[in-house]
Order: sequence, then C-alpha cells, then structure tokens
Amino acid sequence: MQLTIRIICLAFLFSCVVGQHHEDKRCRCVCPSPAAVFNSSLSTDRKLIIANVPPSKCDCDGVILPIVGSEIRGREAEFCPRCECKYESRNTTVIMVVVVMVIWIITTLLIYMGFLMCLDPLMNRRKKNYKEEGVDESRNLLLGADAED
Repeated sequence: MQLTIRIICLAFLFSCVVGQHHEDKRCRCVCPSPAAVFNSSLSTDRKLIIANVPPSKCDCDGVILPIVGSEIRGREAEFCPRCECKYESRNTTVIMVVVVMVIWIITTLLIYMGFLMCLDPLMNRRKKNYKEEGVDESRNLLLGADAED
C-alpha cells in the first residue's frame, strides 16, 4: 500500500517537472529541407521547427530564417512560400488537471479493489458455514426419517 502511494507521488512529481518544459503557445512551422531549394528534383523530406515567438512573428522571416538562413542565403524568396507556419495555443493547466483526476480515479478504484479482495475471504467463509449447516440438518432429517421406519 505504501509502495503504491510512493509510486503515485513520484509519478505526479515527475509529470509536474516534465510539464514545465512545454509552452502554452508556440509557432509550428513545417518546411522542406533546404536542399530542396538548390536541387531541381522534388524532395519529400520535411523539417519541423517549433519556436516560442509572438503571433505576429509566426512566419518564415521570424522563425525559419534565423535558424536556416545561412543554408538558403539568396534563395529566401523560393524557400519561404513552401513553409507552412501555424500559431498554436493550448491550455496545459486543463490537461494537467484532467491527468491528475484520471490518476485519482484509478487510485480510488485500486483501493476499492484491495478492500473487496480483503472482504472476499470473510464473505466466502460465512457462505461455507451456512451451507454446511443446511447439509447437516438435511442429513439429520433424513436419518431421523429412516430410524422411525
């Protein structure tokens, strides 16, 4: 029981620490590889770039060029239209509350299951005693009827 509580506490602390690495708002850009601009062949390789910038700077100039600008110098006009940038926002607080609630419900169900497992032997013992008494009374009645004849 104590081991289960410790594991749950460690999982909760770990989830809080990991949760701090995510941002609620981000700019997500998907671009072709820089080699696709220089080659005439079509390349299917895509590059995902995620940055924490304000919504007004969620475009090729604000996110992509500072990272890969040296690789595509002089060909920005060809490269940028191929990039798709989207500004995303999410509420990590709601996500964390839902996860904590799910963990709490699972823990409650596990504790209830443990309680039922401890209660099961007590209930089975009472049923066996009841059945045995019924069988003994039946035998006595049958034997008593045979003795009278």
